[in-house]
Amino acid sequence: MALIKKFRIKSYKEQEAILELKEISMFYNKRQILNNLNLKINRQEVLGMLGPNGVGKSTIFHIITGLKDPSFGKVLINKNDCTNIPIYERATRFKIGYVPQYGGFIQDLNLLENLKLVAEIHIKEKDLRKLKIDKIISQFEFDPILNVKAKHLSGGQKKKLVISMALINDPRILLLDEPFAALDILTIKMLQEIIVNLQSQEKITVVVCDHQARDLLSCVDRAIVLANGKVIASGGPNEIIKDSTARSAYFGDEFKIN
Repeated sequence: MALIKKFRIKSYKEQEAILELKEISMFYNKRQILNNLNLKINRQEVLGMLGPNGVGKSTIFHIITGLKDPSFGKVLINKNDCTNIPIYERATRFKIGYVPQYGGFIQDLNLLENLKLVAEIHIKEKDLRKLKIDKIISQFEFDPILNVKAKHLSGGQKKKLVISMALINDPRILLLDEPFAALDILTIKMLQEIIVNLQSQEKITVVVCDHQARDLLSCVDRAIVLANGKVIASGGPNEIIKDSTARSAYFGDEFKIN
């Protein structure tokens, strides 16, 4: 944990909500997934979402991006009600990037072709498009693998590719759905550094959900625990693992960060 904390720059934090979910409820086939959920995410914060399977973490991401509409409640971005704004307009107007747990790229295109495909959608000017792609290639050290088909990349390289594709549109909010799943220790540390650098250098608000609790808590400013469709605990990494409600519902009595 100490390794990652060295990369964190507290001065970038601003206690101003960039995104707010207000009284969000969600039903699937009469089963309630989210129950009057309220959540504020601060500008330039790295927020982690934890909770058991089926608690609604991915559903929250889908509601934020506009992939799904809530049954009740509002989505506010920069204090604007975005609840009924379609997914494409939400992504471009309010600068939301989303990295799904699986996929997110075209398997039979090489890495450079995937970057160009997304850039052509979001950036009209050819010169600006090239500048942005060149910056990302340098930022993620992609030069040796530009011509490798996406399906032949390693797990860590695929994850870096999908994150870089989400950054083409210069998002102000980046959502990462289980970025650490099925990755080795060194690759996880690499992704943790990328997440913290997105905050400190690119000044992006990052929201991460993952079942790898220790890995998530090593790179976030604040974490929340979800249960029964609501936020039941919120706090810094060391605070939340001591929260009796969070320990009872999710961590258990033996959980420690180190």
